[in-house]
Amino acid sequence: MGRVSCSRLGQLYARRHCLKRNCASLAFVPKHREPQSEDIEKLSEFLAGVERLLVITGAGISTESGIPDYRSEGVGLYATSVKRPIQHKVFMDSRQARQSYWARNFVGWPRWSSFQPNVAHRTLAQWEEMGKLSCLVTQNVDQLHYKAGSRNVVELHGTNSAVTCMSCSFTQPRLQLQRVLEQLNPSMVTRTDIIRPDGDVELTKEEVSNFQVPDCPKCGAGILKPNVVFFGDNVPLDRVTTVKREVGKSDAMLVVGSSLFVYSGYRFITQAKDLGIPIAVVNIGQTRADKLVDLKVEAKAGDVLPRISL
Repeated sequence: MGRVSCSRLGQLYARRHCLKRNCASLAFVPKHREPQSEDIEKLSEFLAGVERLLVITGAGISTESGIPDYRSEGVGLYATSVKRPIQHKVFMDSRQARQSYWARNFVGWPRWSSFQPNVAHRTLAQWEEMGKLSCLVTQNVDQLHYKAGSRNVVELHGTNSAVTCMSCSFTQPRLQLQRVLEQLNPSMVTRTDIIRPDGDVELTKEEVSNFQVPDCPKCGAGILKPNVVFFGDNVPLDRVTTVKREVGKSDAMLVVGSSLFVYSGYRFITQAKDLGIPIAVVNIGQTRADKLVDLKVEAKAGDVLPRISL
């Protein structure tokens, strides 16, 4: 057998590494079928002539980047764990709960912040650049749409990349807090094991009990909370008003990767329906709005969006 050049070996290694990475990134994507040419044609026809498209995205679009979600059949957090996301009231009322939250979030942050947008995120950014997508409303807190290049984004549930004081409203970058937490907890080692949809990981009781959490650096006493809407809390009214206004100005709506079981996103579907705005969905599995939408493509977003001609 002839010799294989170093460059060829490098290409083979890179390809193998890429395949492994892609398999790992799809670990949280539920079982699905490949989209049919008919699906692509119907969605292309649905979007043809649309000038102000409003897109709503959910956790399903980011599972293709390796971030797990809550509700996906067989692979979501609710299907694979008894753990549940923290409630707003519990976080605010319990110092121990906050200590546990920040310890887990600290350990998971390096991996969480390293996730990258996938082809579906990038396609939506391209649509915006082309002038076809007028507003992107995301239920995700991972900022992958911004990383992909989208700019007219409404983060309905906030973002994990910022931290706010609940007393004086001082806001700082999450990365800045990470450096402070590193100084306060030098023996705590960050690692990249199984991560949850909100960036948490599993820790022992001892690791949590020894973890030091700072107060607000500005007022000196306020509770620091990630700038996200926890379960049991409400989306800020001004954010809801902004999205409702954008829905009213749109001439079509596309939902990507969301079951819409949470009311915070579902309300905009009913608004669009009442206004006579056509609605399409690209999602694996059942959604709360299946009986309200005009078109549904049940497939992986990354297999569908790049094939749409606008």
